[in-house]
Amino acid sequence: MSSAAPTAPDAAPEQAVRSDVPARAAGRWVRLRATVARHRADLLVGLLFTALAGWVTHGLWPDPSGRVLALNPEDQTLYEWFLAVDSRALLGDFGLLTDRLNAPDGVNLMANTTVIALGVAFAPVTLLFGAPVTFALLAGLNLAGTALAWYLLFTRVLGAQRLAAALGAGLCGFGPGIVSQTNSHLHMTAQWLVPVIVWLVVRLLRAADPLGGPDRRRMLTSAVGLAVVVSVQVFVGEEMLFLCALTLLVMAVAYALADRALLRRALPGFAGGMLVAAGLALLVLGYPLWFQFAGPQGVADGMFSPHYFSADLVSWWTLSPLSAAGSDEAARLTTGPAEYNTFLGWPLLVVTLGCAVWLGRRPLVLACAAGALVMGALSLGPDVVVRGDRTSIPGPYALLAGLPVVDGALPMRFALAVLPLAGTLLVLAVDRALRGTGRARRLVPAAVGLALLPVLPAPLPTAERPALPEFISAGHWRECVRPGGVLVPVPLPTPKEPWPMRWATAADAAFGMPEGFFIAPYGKGGTAAMGTWKRPTSYLLSEVAKRGGRPAIGDRERRQAARDADRWGASCFAVADGTRHADDLRATLDQLYGPAERVADAWIWRV
Repeated sequence: MSSAAPTAPDAAPEQAVRSDVPARAAGRWVRLRATVARHRADLLVGLLFTALAGWVTHGLWPDPSGRVLALNPEDQTLYEWFLAVDSRALLGDFGLLTDRLNAPDGVNLMANTTVIALGVAFAPVTLLFGAPVTFALLAGLNLAGTALAWYLLFTRVLGAQRLAAALGAGLCGFGPGIVSQTNSHLHMTAQWLVPVIVWLVVRLLRAADPLGGPDRRRMLTSAVGLAVVVSVQVFVGEEMLFLCALTLLVMAVAYALADRALLRRALPGFAGGMLVAAGLALLVLGYPLWFQFAGPQGVADGMFSPHYFSADLVSWWTLSPLSAAGSDEAARLTTGPAEYNTFLGWPLLVVTLGCAVWLGRRPLVLACAAGALVMGALSLGPDVVVRGDRTSIPGPYALLAGLPVVDGALPMRFALAVLPLAGTLLVLAVDRALRGTGRARRLVPAAVGLALLPVLPAPLPTAERPALPEFISAGHWRECVRPGGVLVPVPLPTPKEPWPMRWATAADAAFGMPEGFFIAPYGKGGTAAMGTWKRPTSYLLSEVAKRGGRPAIGDRERRQAARDADRWGASCFAVADGTRHADDLRATLDQLYGPAERVADAWIWRV
């Protein structure tokens, strides 16, 4: 092989070959700098969202294992356990029915909000640093990721100005509802796929419009992409997918009524594409959904009363206690600190309504307004509640109550769909103002900015939590239970006091335990219930842990204790130092299972 290119007569062959390497490296660096420069504004917005997410969740970061969200520590304990169980997929030890809780019956992961996709994706982090680190990371990333995803949708799909997009996306990712749900509800805050679903639906609609010539290739890729994203979202959070689908349905009807020409042109192709997407998604999701509703430990109904979880009408124009300008007195208008879903405040409501009126009868504006009104009305539940008093006025939700799937969603969470709809209206208004002239160019962005200031999030309250016993943290549990076996912590975990589940979480769910905090068919007639009923020995030990004392133990109690240990498949029982009424528990267990054995900072009983 020869070349006509001249070379220096005394150049070494390897020098001639490598002479362009620095040039190529320099070229890559130049291209990278050009890319960064081109997207500088987008990167700054992303950094801003990341910093804000870090500010909201910063209380967890000094010590994720030793800190807890003070307003909902029970659910944080549950989700950390979910993440530990999900991480076992990386070890080849995972199934939709897990025996690592509620031994021996197990827990149906599809029937619980187990964020499987997130847990598997972050399994390396969990296995290396522990589930509390993964939880803290996801708590912040869900906020920033959701806001950034909406920002990209607003700039790339709507073509909005960056300032307008940033303001609207900030509301979508850091509005009162999603900040409130950050109190341990990872399945509700992981909304970063929702804008992707919206983009794919819009892409499919545009490809199906024959006005510019139907693009069957884009229709097919949009349908396939939609099937993939929907399938993933099921394993992130089904409730958010349900809310997204219902909102898009309402918007589609409103948009079609506002633009009937588009309906006539695009409906056949769009409907065909949606059917393809649904069919492909069903191929993937058919078995998991069957497993959720009809599989072992599956549930087919909701367990929460829509009458209890109804949004108070007054809460809509009240500021959230978790907002910068909020007051703790507003907490009485909802069921708990993780459900401030409606607290937009009157300034934001007024400005959003004004923007909608100013934008006029554009189809997208009408669709967003219709979606916000419908989802907001549904959040009021079966009967309208005003300042805590249930009126006799029926809410629109009464029309949906009892329907399959719908009864599993909490009415007040329908309000979460209002955030992105209000955000979209604000984006459209600010974008129109920035592109125009006159007073509106300054007045509209200023009004939107001032309306958003009161709902800026404050940091989530956090607190210290007890350190894990050395028996667990140093791996001494292996001395009494084999991996995959059952360890019985005393007292056993319950939905109200799930703290012993932290033991299994710290061990990456390498062992199981009886009872616990989960949803399963232990209600009346096999309906959904939280947790399970206690075995006699579990009840006995829980009473000692609660009240102290040393109950009389006879042969009957010892025989029952042996049966319960056998039913659970237990390898050993353990009481850690510092447990309430530990001496009484130890004395009781000595009578049930014989003398204890000391291992690190715990007493154990092998059975």
